Amino acid sequence: MILSVSRRTDIPTYYSEWFMNRIREGSVVIRNPFRPTQMSPVSLDPAGVDAIVFWTRNGEPLTPYLDELDRMGYCYYFHYTVVHYPEVFEGSFDPLPQKLERFKRLSHRVGPERIIWRYDPIILSSLTDEEYHQFHFEEIARSLKGFSYRCVISFLDIYRKTEKILNSLKREKGIRVINMHHHEGKIREISRFLSNVGGECNFEIFTCAEAVRLEELGIRHGKCIDDDLLNRLFGLDLSRAKDKGQRKLCRCVESKDVGAYDTCPHGCFYCYANTSPELARKNFFRHNKYSPVLL
Repeated sequence: MILSVSRRTDIPTYYSEWFMNRIREGSVVIRNPFRPTQMSPVSLDPAGVDAIVFWTRNGEPLTPYLDELDRMGYCYYFHYTVVHYPEVFEGSFDPLPQKLERFKRLSHRVGPERIIWRYDPIILSSLTDEEYHQFHFEEIARSLKGFSYRCVISFLDIYRKTEKILNSLKREKGIRVINMHHHEGKIREISRFLSNVGGECNFEIFTCAEAVRLEELGIRHGKCIDDDLLNRLFGLDLSRAKDKGQRKLCRCVESKDVGAYDTCPHGCFYCYANTSPELARKNFFRHNKYSPVLL
């Protein structure tokens, strides 16, 4: 079994204590997000957990517990998002140098092969045009050179949840966001630049759940929960089917996600996992770090 910790919320940043309490207790209860009354207990016995995939924007709160996870025999790697958007796009705004230093400290701790830089989602807007992404991607890539070898990109998907927020941004602040999936030429133009810079900085670039084919630019379709990577990193022998519970274009292998929707307080306007930033903050303050279920 692979644990996803978590696509639905940033557990390393906000729920590290809760997660470690579950590890020590040896089990967690996962609530079905579509049937809230349906609960599933899951054993966290290290013998039954092949690996853990962490997803985060700030691994520092989890770092003090990594020695304990190592002693217990868990294998893990990180998906770590580093982007730099205007504050109006992200509720919890940290200076870019601080983000980069956090990433580097975690890389020093776990090694560059076990931390994947996510530059996603790529948002093209009246505030963040092609030149904006070229400047900031290159700045981040050159700073993180040698601290990671893999970069994952995706382009903003406009879900029903985010469409309402996008409309309010346009109405109240005059900010226009472009649906890039209607502009494949723009995707290719940006991707060509990212590929060139990524190559110079020793990053292998993969897309996440994208239909567009970019192989001629040196960018391949990726699996964020990647059995091939896990096998190579940890000497495992995983051969798993695609996770049927994920989006059609997602290539991830099967995993158990221990998170919950509407619990991430970062406040990013483009987040598909929150109905609203206000509800997520409210739920964060409701969580009990000793509970078997996150919320």
